[in-house]
Amino acid sequence: MEPKDILIVDDDENMNFALGETLQRKNYSLDKAFSYLEAKEKINFFNYPMVITDVRMPDGSGIDLAAEIKKKSPETKIIVITAYGKIEDAVTAMKNGAEDYILKPFPAEKILELVEQHFPNAFNRTPVAEFLTKDPALLEIVEKVSKAAHSNASILMSGESGTGKEVLARYIHRSSPRKEGPYIAINCAAIPENLLESELFGYEKGAFTGADKFKPGKFELADKGTLVLDEIGDMPLNLQAKILRVLQEKEVDRLGGKKTIPVDARVISLTNHDIQQKLLDKSFREDLLFRLNVVEFEIPPLRKRPTDIQYLSQYFLKIYERDTGKTNLEFTKKALDKLMTYSWPGNVRELQNVIHRTTIFCEGNQIQEDDIQFKTYIFQPSSSKEKGEITVADMEKDLILRTLEKTANNKSKAAEILGISSRTLRNKLKEYSLDDGNDD
Repeated sequence: MEPKDILIVDDDENMNFALGETLQRKNYSLDKAFSYLEAKEKINFFNYPMVITDVRMPDGSGIDLAAEIKKKSPETKIIVITAYGKIEDAVTAMKNGAEDYILKPFPAEKILELVEQHFPNAFNRTPVAEFLTKDPALLEIVEKVSKAAHSNASILMSGESGTGKEVLARYIHRSSPRKEGPYIAINCAAIPENLLESELFGYEKGAFTGADKFKPGKFELADKGTLVLDEIGDMPLNLQAKILRVLQEKEVDRLGGKKTIPVDARVISLTNHDIQQKLLDKSFREDLLFRLNVVEFEIPPLRKRPTDIQYLSQYFLKIYERDTGKTNLEFTKKALDKLMTYSWPGNVRELQNVIHRTTIFCEGNQIQEDDIQFKTYIFQPSSSKEKGEITVADMEKDLILRTLEKTANNKSKAAEILGISSRTLRNKLKEYSLDDGNDD
């Protein structure tokens, strides 16, 4: 059986989620993009057998995206989704290589019919790129990750936000014997605690008010595949016990269910927390940790990978050079020096954003030192510590407080800038005893 990988592109989160739920139930493994630019970045990394894309997005057009995809991967099948009255857009997209289109709103059976009709029987899905690094220490980790991928062992990856843990998790799945199964990811910090249990374990019709139909949980959807538990360190203690039982018994109890359902999902857990500290704080179960970290990797931050700063800067420059229509862009020595000496608190994700912004606003093809602007943060040692004694925790706190100051204490905006969920930000402020109880 060929792997069934589909990229869904739609800025409407509800549509993206609903479409994903429909396809996952048919064991298609999915990737998602919520904007035109995000989709372009993803197709630069992978050739997808199928792409389902909306036409109208705030930052670009699905019509243009269809042309880009076909230019790069002619075998990729494209289905366009569009609103009533916009059939002409769908027709134009088909001229650009799309196989079919469907008008919103549409029943689940119709989109499944189109997917099954057009999904290719054979496809060369070799990734364009997997995990990009030239850092010797990280290359050694990637080699060990490749060996671990061939087992069914649970894997725990720790590291700061933006270091590439999610990319490595997908690499593990694609390199494993489960690569033909589903790849399901859930962010434990992004979902309210009262909803997280039903998302993980599913529920039966009538299990609670509003449960008007049966819904499988993520463990069920990941059966015979891989389940990624992102931000596992933020999982509430009461759910940790239930996760432990699933891992031990290999079965789940849906909410409101009368029987257990066997599941066979390989679990990869990601965290930017110091789990050992959380054990000491009694906010994480030791027995669960033993189940999750059969194999454990710590991904180093970008500031400790100087070789990668230059390598990835050049890589992203070429991507966004094409995106902005500019050619032959290159860094001057001073510009590269500026990139190399910055602390990169947001890691690879921040580097990517900086290079993108630089290519948009630079003049000419020589990127000068002044063309590179860091939006906010150069860390300074806390006044209570001598220079050289600052810890990662100090840097994290300093970054959060500076961001809140710049956003006039708007927590939602600060969380967006930091690249974390609002819930994670609130948890951090509680750690610092700074939570005032207000969301904004």
